[in-house]
Amino acid sequence: MKTIAVNIKESVFKESEKLSAGLKKSTEKYINEAIQYYNLHQNRKVLKNKLKEESYLVKEDSLNVLKDFEEIDYEN
Repeated sequence: MKTIAVNIKESVFKESEKLSAGLKKSTEKYINEAIQYYNLHQNRKVLKNKLKEESYLVKEDSLNVLKDFEEIDYEN
């Protein structure tokens, strides 16, 4: 485990202590879980933006393929 020094607003720390006590967790464990959750959230945002960018790059090709499929005569 890595030890770090972090400055946290007093109000944020007090709220974290209060919530962690109510959950019967140490403040350290509560903050670790909060950081893990935030990292997961940020990774999802990065992935969403990457997908959006890549989707834009293939937009024209996708529309052309869709047009080709629409022109196929399925009755024959």
